[in-house]
Amino acid sequence: MLNALAACSQAPSGPSAVGTGAPVIVPEKPGAPGRTATPGERVGQGAATPAAADVRFAEGMIPHHRQALEMTSLVANRGRSEEVRRFADQIALTQQPEIDLMTNWLALVGRPAPRGHAHRGGDGYGMATEEQLQALRAARGGAFDRMFLQLMIRHHEGAVKMAGEELAEGKDQRMRMMARDVYAGQRIEIARMRKTLERLPA
Repeated sequence: MLNALAACSQAPSGPSAVGTGAPVIVPEKPGAPGRTATPGERVGQGAATPAAADVRFAEGMIPHHRQALEMTSLVANRGRSEEVRRFADQIALTQQPEIDLMTNWLALVGRPAPRGHAHRGGDGYGMATEEQLQALRAARGGAFDRMFLQLMIRHHEGAVKMAGEELAEGKDQRMRMMARDVYAGQRIEIARMRKTLERLPA
């Protein structure tokens, strides 16, 4: 009995993962240390009442992703670079499921998903203007590849900015998890696209 009591007294306090005695660490915004979840906290569950930032993130990111998909749909028939094709494939693979998730989440909180591209270039989040999209549609070969990368790098930078705002102000764990994925994944893609752009012939 004494041994059992001693073992209990040495166990970490706070909530722990099922079947372990380890404290549960909750990640915070990029660059900030994680925190230990409080007793009784529902880790991994969405907030009962989402913050305005959560709704703003989903409603902004859906049209943002849609424009990225529109741009990637042009690559197969216009681009020349295999690297650019791989970027387009990866973007299409990840961003359509994210649109579906955010659309379903908005429905759960009683909000309709935005239609089309709710915001365009000049919004501060990297969206291409209609004139830029028209130029991209008209381009072919190497000129298309360079233009695509230039527009997509800026587009990704806008998504990273949106994700950072969600991580700073959002409360819903599902939206924060998506924001972390966007923040990390798109920063990596930005670095890779910049290197590819440097290698493309002028």
